Amino acid sequence: MKTKAELQSIIDQISSADSPVGMDAAYVHAMILDHLISITERLERMEAALETRD
Repeated sequence: MKTKAELQSIIDQISSADSPVGMDAAYVHAMILDHLISITERLERMEAALETRD
């Protein structure tokens, strides 16, 4: 799992000083988004590999 520092750019994009949920919620959302990006990239690689087999 990436550290909070590694996810800071995502946190900066989704956090808000006016938000009542605070930075911890932003960190959790950043982790979720990072993982979804990773899954998407893996799926794209798998799809590309399957296309080359045909």
